[in-house]
Amino acid sequence: MFCEQCEQTASGNGCHQWGACGKGPEVNAVQDLLVYCLRGLAEVALRARELGISTHEADVFACESLFATMTNVNFDKKRFTQDYIRRAIALRETLKTQVEEKSPTQWSDLATFTPDFNDSLVEQGQAVSLEFIAKSGGDVDIFSLKLTVLYGIKGAASYTFHAYEMGQEDDRVYAFIQEALAAINRPDLTLEDWVNLALKVGEINLRSMELLDAGHTQTYGHPVPTVVPLNAKAGKAILVSGHDIKQLAALLEQTQNTGITVYTHGELLPAHGYPLLKQKYPHLYGHYGTAWQNQTKEFAKFPGAIILTTNCLMPPHEHYEDKLFTIGPMGYPGLRYLPHTENGTPDFSQVIQKALELPGFAEDGEPRSVMTGFARNAVLSVADTVIEAVKQGKIRHFFLVGGCDGAKPDRNYYTEFVEKVPEDCVVLTLACGKFRFFDKNLGTIGEIPRLLDVGQCNDAYSAIQIALGLANAFEVGVNELPLSMILSWYEQKAVAVLLTLLYLGIQDIRLGPTIPAFLSPNVLKLLSETYKLKPITTPDEDLAACLA
Repeated sequence: MFCEQCEQTASGNGCHQWGACGKGPEVNAVQDLLVYCLRGLAEVALRARELGISTHEADVFACESLFATMTNVNFDKKRFTQDYIRRAIALRETLKTQVEEKSPTQWSDLATFTPDFNDSLVEQGQAVSLEFIAKSGGDVDIFSLKLTVLYGIKGAASYTFHAYEMGQEDDRVYAFIQEALAAINRPDLTLEDWVNLALKVGEINLRSMELLDAGHTQTYGHPVPTVVPLNAKAGKAILVSGHDIKQLAALLEQTQNTGITVYTHGELLPAHGYPLLKQKYPHLYGHYGTAWQNQTKEFAKFPGAIILTTNCLMPPHEHYEDKLFTIGPMGYPGLRYLPHTENGTPDFSQVIQKALELPGFAEDGEPRSVMTGFARNAVLSVADTVIEAVKQGKIRHFFLVGGCDGAKPDRNYYTEFVEKVPEDCVVLTLACGKFRFFDKNLGTIGEIPRLLDVGQCNDAYSAIQIALGLANAFEVGVNELPLSMILSWYEQKAVAVLLTLLYLGIQDIRLGPTIPAFLSPNVLKLLSETYKLKPITTPDEDLAACLA
């Protein structure tokens, strides 16, 4: 196998025997086969678009399918075969028939390839895998950028799929995702073409995050600063992990008047900041646990049912897998999967029944809490106060410290960095990287908290709007603000967000804990020279450089 799409890839140069995420060579092969089939579907979909044929079903399917191939999302070989690869071929053939009726077309091998659904499926996947492409020769820098585009598109597709679930779509986004998939097939694109395509991924991802932001805020209201309990409440319990706020809301609707308390886990912590969600569902009580990589310990101790809505899922242990349920693109062999009903949400009755069977929390825990809800409206509504504090010298600098978390010990850098940030500086954070320090009391500067949780990873859109708003208020460019970005990455959403920041021309980003393995030395040099992208070093050294 060959996979280097995540930060924890083995030895920093790709997983070749078994995935650090837990996926084996067979799952990796069928994921590669699915991506190959999606590239063929993209070719046909683009031709259909030229002829005015609707490709909406194929567009949404491509986004969900790419989502399923991301790190820690789906480990179920059967579902990849039945739910994704077979359907990719079926959708492609339907569109081909419609195209041929209007205009006979010469197709590439990708658009005519149909796998044999037999015991050789894994071998077929290996034959068209990224490893096969890598070993077939060619320009290593172009291959590096192909991977960058593919991984970035996976991240953008995940946000696009979430936005679709929230009723927000933009055909321009769908069209580009298909264009990017089809571009991987093209031998005529130059290095410059691929650089531009990678930046275009960043542009489209910005739009995808904007759509998702609109879906959340129009449905649940703009986030407001909210105190979130971290302690347990006596009674039956359900834990919801992942990122999908719509499915959390659906569960809350179905658990009304059951006596069950609902807790968030991982990147669903910011859901507590949405006022209409909290007002309608008072049994959305608190947050349990920390980042995704700690779930084996945290899930084992949770005395209720658990739902995985999106990434990140680790291979579960037998002693708690009976209380786990997956939905959407999530999957793992042996775990119960709840398909969506006609209204776009699952029937959670099995989850509710399991929660009622399990003991729940015996007593209230010792009160502890954190705050969330410092999204763009909340921060920019007090922009005058912030600006005045900067002008008076009360706030010297802003740090955006966020991104993905992971299991590597060197990620303690981010904890130490935040602990050492001077008292006249403010830390904004987002995504699961916040769990390295989210419960630390950094105090305030006047009435402004020194630690501001902007939201989920997709709320990078909100952080960007905050930066643009402050830049406009100070009448400077974003790069001239007293703002430093200290980012951690793990999977493909982070790749998409990084490309968005580069598309916006944001410089001096510090990235860690390691530089992506898929970036060749020349591509990394290009990014370093053009955008001053640099690896993290030590907290002391980086703090000194940022504040110089």
